[in-house]
Amino acid sequence: MINQRMSAKDWSMLLLLSCLWGGSFFFIEIAVVELPPLTIVTMRVGLAAAVLWTFLLVTGGEAPKSLKLWGTFFVLGLLNNVIPFSLIVWGQTHIASGLASIINATTPLFTVLIAGIFLSDEHITPAKLTGVIMGLLGVILLIGPSVLADTNLDSIAQLAVVGAAISYGFATVYGRRFKAMGISPLTIVIGQVTAASIILIPLTFFIERPDQIPNPSISIWLAILSLAILSTAFAYILFFRILSSAGATNVVLVTFLVPITASLLGWLVLDEVLYIEHFIGMLCIGMGLTVIDGRILNKVIRSLKRP
Repeated sequence: MINQRMSAKDWSMLLLLSCLWGGSFFFIEIAVVELPPLTIVTMRVGLAAAVLWTFLLVTGGEAPKSLKLWGTFFVLGLLNNVIPFSLIVWGQTHIASGLASIINATTPLFTVLIAGIFLSDEHITPAKLTGVIMGLLGVILLIGPSVLADTNLDSIAQLAVVGAAISYGFATVYGRRFKAMGISPLTIVIGQVTAASIILIPLTFFIERPDQIPNPSISIWLAILSLAILSTAFAYILFFRILSSAGATNVVLVTFLVPITASLLGWLVLDEVLYIEHFIGMLCIGMGLTVIDGRILNKVIRSLKRP
């Protein structure tokens, strides 16, 4: 059984994870200017795998050897890296990073439904569904309803990012099995990015021929390195730590916070202006997280029942 109410430590890790994954949309937006989608994804997971294997060797860790375990890594790498990364990066070649992040924020809704079906200790409750709906409303307000109504956006690209969110939902639920197996977060991340790299390398060379692409500029390399080291290697270690302690439904709350990070990053780096609807959206997201977590709401209810 997992603790479905997150501790202060879990919330701290969740906020840090939102910064790392929120930045990934920004890094992708930079990288797609010079590189095709599969090449970006392959470089992201391949470099992350190299960094993590180096860390494992330096620290004297033991590499996973079980064939059965590697089989689960390939499934996880497909669901958590190959499919969603490719769909999101391809989607961002047609739609804005802000819209991609808001669509990606549907991940908790799919995860709540998938977890409720497949996990016996993560039932769908009215509070969870209410919190998810409130959070999604907040994300829509944060990015702007007019963005969703823009008929000039490529609808196929939007559906691709929805597919990525569904894939993340399945990956999160599938990843719960590693807690029972006693596998460390570092081993899980190494296994999934290695498996994803093995899948992607031949596919990328066959489809996009990256060996014939001109050498990218320094800014592109910095974006790729940030994607690999910060938004992949380190971020997934945090992800699986939260997953093992707080459960599948809670860990995907990070997708509600990612658009906030992206908006703040645009404000700080790109001099974008935050409007009143952005703050209203952030408030709705916070209320949704509060309802799903339940602690503050329960304290208020108990205080009202006291004579």
